[in-house]
Amino acid sequence: MKRLLLTWLILSVILCTASCHKSNTDPTIVTKSQAVLDSITKGDFNSATVDFDPVMKSQMSSDQLRNVWQGIIQQCGVLKRECESRFTREAGFDTVFVPCEFEKITLDMKVVFNSDGKIGGLWFVPHIDADKTHYSSPVYVHKERFDDREVTIGGGKWKLPGTLTIPRSARPFPGIVLVHGSGPNDRDESLGANKPFRDLAEGLSSQGIAVLRYDKRTKVYSTRILQSIYKPTVKDEVIDDVLAAIKVLRRTKKIDPQRIFVLGHSLGGRLIPRIAKTDPSVAGVIVMAGGTRPMEDTLLDQAIYLFSLNGSPSADQEEQLDEIRRQVANVKSPSLSSSVPASSLPMGLPASYWLDLRGYNPAETAKSLDQPMMILQGGRDYQVTKVEYDGWLKSLSKRPSVTFKFYPNLNHLFMAGRGMSTPGEYNTRGPIPQAVIDDLVAWISAH
Repeated sequence: MKRLLLTWLILSVILCTASCHKSNTDPTIVTKSQAVLDSITKGDFNSATVDFDPVMKSQMSSDQLRNVWQGIIQQCGVLKRECESRFTREAGFDTVFVPCEFEKITLDMKVVFNSDGKIGGLWFVPHIDADKTHYSSPVYVHKERFDDREVTIGGGKWKLPGTLTIPRSARPFPGIVLVHGSGPNDRDESLGANKPFRDLAEGLSSQGIAVLRYDKRTKVYSTRILQSIYKPTVKDEVIDDVLAAIKVLRRTKKIDPQRIFVLGHSLGGRLIPRIAKTDPSVAGVIVMAGGTRPMEDTLLDQAIYLFSLNGSPSADQEEQLDEIRRQVANVKSPSLSSSVPASSLPMGLPASYWLDLRGYNPAETAKSLDQPMMILQGGRDYQVTKVEYDGWLKSLSKRPSVTFKFYPNLNHLFMAGRGMSTPGEYNTRGPIPQAVIDDLVAWISAH
């Protein structure tokens, strides 16, 4: 989907911390990757892009690479050191991970090579330390009350691995599908030491609710998508797999097929009304930090917020904001078509993606739903703010079948904190509070 996931806006969603680690490497491929990073850090962006394949070059010029790198530095701090690289093969492609320790965070520069030895993809992604994990289960999790079962979502070329947490009680119980936010998320929506979807799954299953979560298509098949002429939409990225997951729950013994719910977080929350209209037989839907305004406007506001954390934006940041504004204007333009390059649109997403979202108003769409809804929002969320939550309130507050829950001290991941929320706080383990779990259980039990 995304030829280059350097976009600093995406990093505000996926930041995590870890330490460097060692692994076996292919010297030739690794050397090329390290040379790219060396050129980037020296400001020689022409050299950094010289080994890009033709498609990559068409989507990421040296000037564009300069802009996004400056955005990363603004958010993550200066690059302190490069750690030992790791070589692997993903879906048949040579792939190198170069750990980069910034002042505030450690990220992996992921470089994917095509069969000709040219660079077909470049991302900065969460650093994964294979030797240890910092995740710890919340106190409300009682593992003796449920079992984990590995399942497969869908079939064919897009089948996905998932986990079903299923209570051990004998009576039929409700089931719920968890729908991720933006980016190539795993089944836990892992962000460093935080795994909010695992918190939700194990917390709800501890109280008698089956939960299905799965790795996102853009994570499992990132290399295949990268190397194809695939023109994605939110239907491809999210909705088709949600519908397949619902089918898995419906045919699972011990789960009441009439009590299947869907919970969406962030982008997943934004799409909940569309999912519910596509499968009107779901018993109810839950929105956690789901946007209601056009997504391009939400992304611009995120950028303005992040660049204002340390005062007024710098001259370089103002230039980046101007570029984002131009990209937003391109999305809104009546002349937007599939021929418009992804590099001129927000987050490097292709025109097909934005055209699929055009005219979609989540809160207004929700007015026509027959299913009960629950809307949850954190007061310290800078990615999906109270302005978005107010959109749900304005459209749905007169509907008796809609429940609203506002948590003043929670951020976008529903982690508790104080003061202005920043990307850095995602680095610290902060489980979803028990009050949120209890509110979800009470609502699901009532429906």
